[in-house]
Amino acid sequence: MGFPLLSFIIFTPVAGAAVLMFLRGDDAARWTALSFTVLDLALCIAMLVGFDTTTHAMQFTETRPWVPALGINYALGIDGISALFVFLTALLGSICVLASWVAIDRKVKEFMICLLSMQALMLGVFCALDLFLFYVFWEAMLIPMYLIIGVWGGEGRVYAAIKFFLYTLAGSLLFLIGVIVLYFYGGRTFDILALTEQDLPFRIQSWLFFAFLIAFAVKVPMVPVHTWLPDAHVQAPTAGSIILAGVLLKMGAYGFLRFSLPMLPEASMYYSTLMLALSGLAIVYGGLLALAQDDLKKLVAYSSISHMGFVTLGIFALNLRGLEGGILQMFNHGVTTGALFLFVGLIYERTHTRSIADYGGLMKVAPVYTTFLALFTLSSMALPGTNSFVGELLVLSGGFAANLVAGSAAVLGALLGAAYLLGMYGKVALGPASVGARLTIRDVNAREMAAILPLAVFVLWVGLYPKPFLNIIDASVKHLLTHVHSRGSGQ
Repeated sequence: MGFPLLSFIIFTPVAGAAVLMFLRGDDAARWTALSFTVLDLALCIAMLVGFDTTTHAMQFTETRPWVPALGINYALGIDGISALFVFLTALLGSICVLASWVAIDRKVKEFMICLLSMQALMLGVFCALDLFLFYVFWEAMLIPMYLIIGVWGGEGRVYAAIKFFLYTLAGSLLFLIGVIVLYFYGGRTFDILALTEQDLPFRIQSWLFFAFLIAFAVKVPMVPVHTWLPDAHVQAPTAGSIILAGVLLKMGAYGFLRFSLPMLPEASMYYSTLMLALSGLAIVYGGLLALAQDDLKKLVAYSSISHMGFVTLGIFALNLRGLEGGILQMFNHGVTTGALFLFVGLIYERTHTRSIADYGGLMKVAPVYTTFLALFTLSSMALPGTNSFVGELLVLSGGFAANLVAGSAAVLGALLGAAYLLGMYGKVALGPASVGARLTIRDVNAREMAAILPLAVFVLWVGLYPKPFLNIIDASVKHLLTHVHSRGSGQ
């Protein structure tokens, strides 16, 4: 009760960034960043150990006045919906530092400061219980991500960074307008929990729903506001791609869970068919785009659009299986797709090419690399025994219960996923040796294994024994569904 655990979790990376400002030397910067991210991960593990899975109430809450005249508070707290994403953010933060150890060889200190700042802001998004505080964290994230892409990215980094910034800024401005409307129509408060108890008129709910939809759809991203994602992924350094896929995309879906459903239940139910249609479109369209790619990083990027379509499908199925599957699949996608981007980065460091045609026969020269790549590829395909199977099974079950067409689109998307993922693995790991494979390519080293193994553990843990993860989200999901259906049945 008395220990501000969430504040420590949020500000530990900030402390690390502050320490980095006074250090000299690239190795000192790397080890300092790694130390603070591992410490942050340890705090998040302590949070999960102390998390009460039997209640839907916010836990580890903190409240301090910030701008009393406007009713703005520094308010933090987590429930079952946000707990896994706080942990995931800290886990991927440590992995990003390890992934950048060799890949980032210029302005290393500045890069690590951006990385730690980004981690702190993302953690703040998942912990904020004040709408104004949430918006500050949400908007401030753009700055370090813009720098990570624009300074340390590839040849087209400036274009990709500006495109990312403009798309997300446009969505954020609509979100800001929605925040102001909520403030005046919701009793002049920024308290997120208090706003969920407001009974807004359907007309206001509808307007806010579409304002939030555009803001969150850009982050997810949903078709047709997805075009910034492939450019950002291709140009970003490996750590930037891991953050984008692993955490940043989840914030759009988290916005639906934290704002659209609980604050706008009537509109959420009324427009659920539209959301299911958009989700089905993203699943199929993203899969077709991935199938057509010959650039390894673009293939994984487009697969993210398809996989996040499963997430929004589960959320707007508005039933227990779909919603739990959607949230679990958010966590699974962060683990699996983050790992795939890590593997793309590892092989790019060795070959300096991302063209699938340049690979071939890697199994012979890098057996450990290709073995773990097989595990994460099968996970992305949702093979039984892997983490994504549990999430997709729940989403498909909930999706078919909500809408037969949307469920069928999800099945088609799963088939497309198997096609492009198996095709990719066959060309990269198996078959005759190509130009890339004839180069001197070393297998993964101890540092790279330290980044790979935690992700592999969660692929198998969630796949073989998902109960602890479902227990975390179960009470909060049931409470949210009860709230939505009781408040939204009026339309």
